[in-house]
Amino acid sequence: MQDFIDWISQPWPWYVSGPMIGLTVPLLLLVGNKMLGISSSLRHTCAAVYPSNISFLKYNWKAESWNLFFAFGIFLGGVLGGGIFSNPEAVALTDAAKESIVAMNVSPSDGLMPDAIFGWEAFSSLRAWVILVLGGFMIGFGARYAGGCTSGHAIMGISSLQWPSLVTVIFFFIGGLLMTHVLAPFFYAIP
Repeated sequence: MQDFIDWISQPWPWYVSGPMIGLTVPLLLLVGNKMLGISSSLRHTCAAVYPSNISFLKYNWKAESWNLFFAFGIFLGGVLGGGIFSNPEAVALTDAAKESIVAMNVSPSDGLMPDAIFGWEAFSSLRAWVILVLGGFMIGFGARYAGGCTSGHAIMGISSLQWPSLVTVIFFFIGGLLMTHVLAPFFYAIP
């Protein structure tokens, strides 16, 4: 059993994990599902838990209940991957990445996420709460306005040749670049 845990805890190369993600789309199409995404599971949860007269939540959510199992599987995979099957090695960062992190007044950590940003002590600052609330609103609004999240558009939408998904993913990428190179250095450079 320990050999299995050691094997699965190692980083998987792109030529294994990429095709596994890519094969999700044909599998979903073969079983008759046309949509994949995480933001839709929030809609299904709201429709199941809070049945109301809101037109957005009035639909047959039970027909899409597989998506709730999918979202739970992602959560469970994160718990298992971050706990039992976590890779004990430090994250390999380039010197340029380390310099960028230090330039934002954040010290790199041995783990996957810097404690200065993701540790519990980071939530004691007003800056962290502003970033969380503003970022959460932007992600939620953006996913709803775009008609789906990055996984839905990038994996399912582009592979099924949907033009709006291609445009959406281009703007997701531009937003990620702006956040990485403009907004994050601005927010974290403030003492």
